[in-house]
Amino acid sequence: MAWVMTISLLVLAPVCAFALGNGNAVDPNVPTLFGIRVEFILFALVLLGVALFHNNTFYVAVTGLIAITLFKLFFDSDFHLTEHLFGQTPILDQLMDKNMRQGEWPVILNLLGLLLGFGILAKVFEECGVPEILPKYLPSGWMGPAILLVFVAIISSFLDNIAAALIGGTIAMVVFKGKVHVGFIAGIVAASNAGGSGSVVGDTTTTMMWIDGVSPLKVFHGFIAAGAALAVIAFFAGHQQHKLQPVIVADTSMVKVDYQKILIVILILVGAIITNYTLDMPALGVWGAILLGTLLRPIPWKEVPAAVMGAIFLLSLVMCASMMPVDTLPDASWMTAFVLGFVSAVFDNIPLTKLCLVQGHYDWGMLAYSVGFGGSMIWFGSSAGVAITNKFPESRDVLLWLRKGWHVTLAYVVGFFILLLVWGWHPSENRLHKEPAANCTVENCKARKVALATGNGKAHSGAEKNTLQKN
Repeated sequence: MAWVMTISLLVLAPVCAFALGNGNAVDPNVPTLFGIRVEFILFALVLLGVALFHNNTFYVAVTGLIAITLFKLFFDSDFHLTEHLFGQTPILDQLMDKNMRQGEWPVILNLLGLLLGFGILAKVFEECGVPEILPKYLPSGWMGPAILLVFVAIISSFLDNIAAALIGGTIAMVVFKGKVHVGFIAGIVAASNAGGSGSVVGDTTTTMMWIDGVSPLKVFHGFIAAGAALAVIAFFAGHQQHKLQPVIVADTSMVKVDYQKILIVILILVGAIITNYTLDMPALGVWGAILLGTLLRPIPWKEVPAAVMGAIFLLSLVMCASMMPVDTLPDASWMTAFVLGFVSAVFDNIPLTKLCLVQGHYDWGMLAYSVGFGGSMIWFGSSAGVAITNKFPESRDVLLWLRKGWHVTLAYVVGFFILLLVWGWHPSENRLHKEPAANCTVENCKARKVALATGNGKAHSGAEKNTLQKN
């Protein structure tokens, strides 16, 4: 009974905190229970169901999506499903210009394509022979698995975290002969999320910041926190894995490396990077490369059905989160960024990041670390976690993940406060919001009002300051 209460508290607390802060958002006529809008309660029950019934997570998530969608259609007069999915701009215009895209369809389409495509990538990489010869290049002792986590973080700095996690999981499956500690699996997910914390091409959230006018240099210091967190994870997860199953260096004289399969892997990764940069559609490059790869080697299409249920599960949670009326956040501060890390463990970090960009005046490197790395604390808090549990289904147990992967939460806290101590809190501008806050021209900007009220920051001129105060 105690473990049920513990999971309930950990999963429901972030959702309830947002619900209380947004209880009457959008439409006061929407039904509430104890001052909390019913869709928040339904979402909380979905998350609790996923946490408690880890053998039936797919059915819980899909049922929850149907229930929340029906509730919104019948009781929320401001909700329009077609507009929510596709926005108001003609879809052809959105396809031609990535800056005009609206609605949830780009996120849904990309996640679906990446989860299925990277499932194929992982299998091709597993069969290319590289994972089998890798053990002889890893150091002995706990440093072997620790170095593997560092490798995952490095490739995640320029690849999608899903690809990095699946490559890391594939290597671990071979190197450790199928005996992979749950704490090490959590470490792989955390390492894949750490790698993208300071890179605008390493994670969807940092790419969103870049598109919204945040300079890549204003995100880069997220690596300070990520590096510290990675050191914590590598130490503890490395020891866990070495104790369960050390690196085994087998005879590799008969292993043949398939260079054409390696070329397919490279094509997929390069395709994802190019189309992510040019079209904001990494899934397009992934599938283009897979089709091109059919000219070189047979593609393991059987991996697609195996990944479908995991993909639908994640997309159901993302859709549920996107329909929550979270229209406001607390004032931008390091404390808000710290809390958002825990929120992102149960709440999709894409809408969180979008809200922060609209609000403005965040330290974007700190926020990138928080919403990116924070999702590692629970297996379904990150797309990388959902992807890797397709290979390790025994990890779909929230209590087991928290018990064995406890070092991920510790690493998050350590990394965050080292960043705060070393770098401090330095808000920077994006496309809409300018720094210092007193000079921001966005109407009803909360940070500007606070800055003018407290005398922090200077307006460009006395006349402009008077104008700003009137607004």
